[in-house]
Amino acid sequence: MKAKIDCILDFLKDVAAHNDRGWFAEHKGQYEEARGLFEEMVQALIHRIATFDGSVAHLTVKDCTYRFYRDTRFSEDKSPYKRHFGAYINACGKKSWHSGYYFHLQPGECLLAGGAWCLPSPILKAVRQSIVDEVDEFRSIVEAADFKAAFPVIGESRLKTLPKGFPKDFPYPDYLRPKDYSVCHTVPDDFFRDENWLDRTARIFELMKPFNDFVNYTIDECE
Repeated sequence: MKAKIDCILDFLKDVAAHNDRGWFAEHKGQYEEARGLFEEMVQALIHRIATFDGSVAHLTVKDCTYRFYRDTRFSEDKSPYKRHFGAYINACGKKSWHSGYYFHLQPGECLLAGGAWCLPSPILKAVRQSIVDEVDEFRSIVEAADFKAAFPVIGESRLKTLPKGFPKDFPYPDYLRPKDYSVCHTVPDDFFRDENWLDRTARIFELMKPFNDFVNYTIDECE
């Protein structure tokens, strides 16, 4: 496994240092090798996640992975290529609002994440309302010791105050302030050099499943 992950990370280091079309054209073979190894990891991960979340069993690698070429139309950064490989293993598709499992390889910034990002306002409000209505169930998930150790923070960004329309005396305001319902577990590069990386990754994602199920129940009701 060490040789495979080093091949992937070495390529990503190189493309970060030489992010231009000329260099990339000369090293297309290196890209294809690294991409192929990453897709092998994704395929293995889909199969493993399916053992505890059967909803993803039908997915293919193509369903979960993204183009390596960046869309630079609205970005000040005009470098043409990404500096990472990512896969979103989501039963409803990688562009879905639904919660899923995100796998990200980037030198020095590897992570395992999940949940729901960029929810439309009505769905985000509905998820918050579900937390108010089922706060004991939500707390049993996010306050479980193993979950909290793996995912200490809910949401990438948060409101400074309670969202409008929710009771000011709600005893757990921090659960309503996230602007998204995602969680993230950062890992060192060596995590994936371990021969047991797949088992370790699956354990982290299995901890995430009840959180995903809670959020997806509300999203399903909204769609």
